[in-house]
Amino acid sequence: MSTKKVTIQVTGSGILQDDVIMLGEGVLKALKIPSGRPLQLQFGSYRREVTVIPVPRYDGLRLNQTVASKTGLVPRSVLRVSYRASSHTLRLGPYISVMVSQDYPDQPDRPFGSITMFCQELVHACRKQGAYVSFFTPEDIGAVTGYMKGWVYDEGWKKTVLPIADVVNNRLTSRKLENKPSVQHFMKEVKSLYGTHTFNEKFLDKNEVFDALKSIPTLKRVLPESHLLKASSMLKTMCQRYPVIFLKPVRGSLGKGIIRVSRQTDGSYLTLATSVGGTRKQTYASLDKLYASMSGKMKTTRYQIQQGLTLIDNSGRPVDFRALVQKNKTGKWSVTSIVARIAGGSHYVSNLARGGSLSTVKEAVSKTQLSSGAKASAYAGLHTAALDIAKGIESAIPAHFGELGIDLALDTNGRVWLLEVNSKPSKNDNTPLSESKIRPSVKAMLEYSTYLAGF
Repeated sequence: MSTKKVTIQVTGSGILQDDVIMLGEGVLKALKIPSGRPLQLQFGSYRREVTVIPVPRYDGLRLNQTVASKTGLVPRSVLRVSYRASSHTLRLGPYISVMVSQDYPDQPDRPFGSITMFCQELVHACRKQGAYVSFFTPEDIGAVTGYMKGWVYDEGWKKTVLPIADVVNNRLTSRKLENKPSVQHFMKEVKSLYGTHTFNEKFLDKNEVFDALKSIPTLKRVLPESHLLKASSMLKTMCQRYPVIFLKPVRGSLGKGIIRVSRQTDGSYLTLATSVGGTRKQTYASLDKLYASMSGKMKTTRYQIQQGLTLIDNSGRPVDFRALVQKNKTGKWSVTSIVARIAGGSHYVSNLARGGSLSTVKEAVSKTQLSSGAKASAYAGLHTAALDIAKGIESAIPAHFGELGIDLALDTNGRVWLLEVNSKPSKNDNTPLSESKIRPSVKAMLEYSTYLAGF
């Protein structure tokens, strides 16, 4: 389907009637749109019968103020327009909505807290590429009648009433919010009523990921042995099999609550647990005593027990890697970036939230004891594993994902291992932005949304 980019202009209600739009003559010719006859104007869930008036030497689209307010479109928005002759439909888009956890209406410059810069960058990218974006929270969802509240940018952030979008990117960072009946109902309803595509529609838990990927023969090589911890017998079996094991909250994030268990020469077991102040050490005479100490936590938290790995380090600080894998403009998985994360001095997890630092893959592996051959092939191995894991998640877990944060590690022989998959990769304000440069991750998200919307 061919499309043309147009700039939206809004005229006063007295100048242009509600059921008339003005469109550049070049756009009409390029898309073979008939002038002077009624058409269906469509923007997201908004529909209206309009007549098109051609305007010579003009490449934009003019709407009446009343129509603009019903679409939520702001002046000088740049959109793509397509025409479907079979249904006489003139479609504007793509229209994307991002569902975020919280907004702060009393902070007009930072209405989305730490992800405001990401949201601003997405607005800029949409204007550059030809798309429209709005942002909303679960509190903005009402009874689905084709409209909802949301934020748009027009020389400043403003909240307004908007149609339902072509595509919804679920950026909720709380399982509790995501599981609210209103949110679940909304995602089902907009899909069935308006054909809206929602991606990253659910959180993943660690056990779900490893259990799903175990069924894929080509991925067995990258999976450390992992099980859901249900009984002390499982703890004993794994600790007999491996000198070090990890206990990870199935629904944890940012390295919270991870416990490292290592067998000591005297038969006791040393645990290191991540905490707010650093790591907490404790020694247990037996695994029975260790398991008993966890019984209270296990009433509220499910744990994954996982094989410990002998990973590369940088001057004693563990190194792992975060691959951002996204769907691209043709709907295929593509690796957007891979960065190395080096743990902070007092931690054995590498999260930036716990004092870790970022580095390129090449720089990080150059400072390790890996062989020269393993150093040379590290990036390619991580890249291949990340792509294979994303495809595996898609084939084995029944949900729609458009981007995944895949945490990988290299052992001292250069073998790649999967640590974790995150379906809500961070968008916090930790990357310098500029008006002229759009990050590849934002560009990829916009291109995939455009593909989903059919533009």
